[in-house]
Amino acid sequence: MKPARAQSTDPGTGPQRAHLSLVYAADEPRATPSASRPVKVLLVEDDFLIASEIEAALREAGFDVVGTAASADIALAMAAAGAPELAIMDVRLSGARDGIEAALELYSRFGLRSLFATAHSDPGTQARAQPAAPLGWINKPYEIEELVEQVRVAVAELRR
Repeated sequence: MKPARAQSTDPGTGPQRAHLSLVYAADEPRATPSASRPVKVLLVEDDFLIASEIEAALREAGFDVVGTAASADIALAMAAAGAPELAIMDVRLSGARDGIEAALELYSRFGLRSLFATAHSDPGTQARAQPAAPLGWINKPYEIEELVEQVRVAVAELRR
């Protein structure tokens, strides 16, 4: 791709200094450099208010929230459609399956790992989740800034 030269003129002063700008076609696969592409996150939380607060904080921190799922089934559908890089997973969800089951299936089907944000992090629960290769556990109640920082740590681990 060649940089496009742009020259502007001001009717009162004549030509201004030329500057370079990159122009990409809309269908180019790398129109945005990958380093600046926001990390795609799937949020799996059945409490609407908590999910809304987390989503707003993640977006403000520069993450791309591909969806918020209240159940395992919705999480799986969103993961298939949105190609997230990680999931933030509560253990207790709406529906018949819990967050551990959702995380196990996300990992086995898509290689998608989860950061668990839950009030249910006892040793037995953590042992059930081990086959899903969790990125970490953050216990409710937590400060939203703490969760955002843990997401950053999880992303750094994924990129190693």
